[in-house]
Amino acid sequence: MSIVLGPNQYGKAEVRLVRVDRDTPRHHITDLSVTSQLRGDFRATHESGDNAGVIATDTQKNTINAFARDGVGSPETFLLRLARHFLTSPQVTGGRWAAEQYGWERIPPGPPTAPGPDGAAPAVGHDHAFVRGAAERRTALVHADDSGLTVLAGLRDVTVLKSTGSEFSGFPRDRYTTLPEVDDRILATDVTAWWRYTPSFTETAGPAEYDERFAAVRAILLEAFANLHSLALQQTVFAMGKAVLEAYPDIAEIRLSCPNNHHFLVDLEPFGLDNPGEVFFAADRPYGLIEAAVQRSGPAVPEHPVWSTIGGFV
Repeated sequence: MSIVLGPNQYGKAEVRLVRVDRDTPRHHITDLSVTSQLRGDFRATHESGDNAGVIATDTQKNTINAFARDGVGSPETFLLRLARHFLTSPQVTGGRWAAEQYGWERIPPGPPTAPGPDGAAPAVGHDHAFVRGAAERRTALVHADDSGLTVLAGLRDVTVLKSTGSEFSGFPRDRYTTLPEVDDRILATDVTAWWRYTPSFTETAGPAEYDERFAAVRAILLEAFANLHSLALQQTVFAMGKAVLEAYPDIAEIRLSCPNNHHFLVDLEPFGLDNPGEVFFAADRPYGLIEAAVQRSGPAVPEHPVWSTIGGFV
């Protein structure tokens, strides 16, 4: 039995990139962590150390920084530019380009700003001073293989909580079950979601369309979480994904991963006090973990290969 090289990829991971747009006195910040990974005919370097066809990972880092000189735009379109550039090398047959975007908010109050065109309200916040936002991150991924380019968009660590409007009951019980049934509980989670765009959207969308769609999908996810009276976090996760697919036919599927951030009622009886659902202990672990793919019905479609590139995700 011979030993051969299997699937492989390589590149530069987590290139920290901050772009400041200075076209006007009111600056804009784009803060990204970008990963570039290439696939192709790199057998020689693995088997014999022949690097003649290897695009150095440092070159990939430098390319990311150089491309930012012309502007970043949306993370999706920036990754598409990188993918198309590296795919021009004959030894590169595919790859994976991913980004996380960190949010910065303007610090109010800022210096007085003149009204905009037609008497529009002045811009809010400081022109060039910012504060880092919450842990929430916008994500994007471009996958290239023989079938072409596939774009995923997403978000992670979006922490949400409902103080009521959630319950959990009717589950099976055995000798190891101690969890009581509840008809009113706190429901909290950190939403991670990825959605896959159809090829038609990918071929035509520009930075503005990706930005607008991201904001709209995020709003739909939050609205669905807030408005559903939840009988289980699983029900909430499916409702969130379903709402996105109903709103946008050019999103082929969406996948969500949501930990159940448990909040346990504190027993105040030893202090002679009642606790009518007001004081809780927020446990960080262990936690339930709910993951689901929400897809469109129809003829069976093979699993898209892009999902195999996202570790630890359904």
